[in-house]
Amino acid sequence: MIDTFYGLMRRQGITRRSFLKYCSLTAASLGFGPAYAQQIARALETKPRMPVVWLHGLECTCCTESFIRSAHPLAKDVILSMISLDFDDTIMAAAGDQAIAALEDTITRYKGNYILAVEGNPPLNEDGMFCMPRGKPFVEKLKHVAKDCKAIVAWGSCASWGCVQAAKPNPTQAVPIDKVIFDKPIVKVPGCPPIAEVMSAVVTFIAAFDRIPELDRQGRPKMFYSQRVHDKCYRRPHFDAGQFVEQWDDAGARAGYCLYKVGCKGPTTYNACSSTRWNESLSFPIGSGHGCFGCSEPDFWDKGSFYDRLTNIKAFGVEANADQVGAVVGGLAGAAIVAHAAVGAIQRAATRSKTNAVAPTTQAGGE
Repeated sequence: MIDTFYGLMRRQGITRRSFLKYCSLTAASLGFGPAYAQQIARALETKPRMPVVWLHGLECTCCTESFIRSAHPLAKDVILSMISLDFDDTIMAAAGDQAIAALEDTITRYKGNYILAVEGNPPLNEDGMFCMPRGKPFVEKLKHVAKDCKAIVAWGSCASWGCVQAAKPNPTQAVPIDKVIFDKPIVKVPGCPPIAEVMSAVVTFIAAFDRIPELDRQGRPKMFYSQRVHDKCYRRPHFDAGQFVEQWDDAGARAGYCLYKVGCKGPTTYNACSSTRWNESLSFPIGSGHGCFGCSEPDFWDKGSFYDRLTNIKAFGVEANADQVGAVVGGLAGAAIVAHAAVGAIQRAATRSKTNAVAPTTQAGGE
């Protein structure tokens, strides 16, 4: 009997109705329509659970901390039912030789069919001595496990871009995964940490459709990284109206104005924060009164202070900087009034011209 996700749910007493509801919610979280819910249901009914190996390199474990707080779906449903998490240094019960035996068994048994999830990155300086799990450089462990995997998921900005470990002057020579592994498809899920539901949705997609999601030019899933935080930010109307927080705790800050002038990097950051949000969609940094500092973008640690204002941004949709937006809005209104008056004057002149042209003819006909 194939050990499928649906089979496990049935053994846990979950009804068919609840299963289909789960598939619908999952499709919605992925940004898909109702038809995809049926595809997800069929896949989870028939396909065996996906074997996953989760490695930890040079990192702080914040990606795992984020992942275990997923609400849609719950992390426990992903780990215990949807996938077969056969190795994870952080949350597995086994340790030492027993854990390594489980790792090697997974590599051998599922050769070419398991997913490698990587949290953190490999440091290359001093022969990798800055990250030595079990007495060996992490880069060697990474290459060994990646050799026979099907695909790699790079969790967080550490694995995707290098993050703070690779910030200047980078004494450990920490590098992102794609600087070490060149022959496997890599799905980058950046963020420090990534949004829990985004992580769960990526796992769900791969498990349900047996392929990686469509990626952008930087290797990120388009379904979550195709729009800027600025595009769907609830403070965006304040930006367009020229209403900004000028300094912390001023009247604009208390009124919830746009945080662009105090360093918000939302206009240059591609992520789902403003739509998916955190804490079961309750909030995100901008909602808490702090500007986005672009943690899902490459080299965000090396781009100056998080509170330095961005300059010369040309992708706002309003062709002006923040100082000019208010003037532009006022100027557009003034221009509209002037244009309306000009059109009215032209129409009145045209009417008078026609009247003057018709009047002599009428008089001649009367005579």
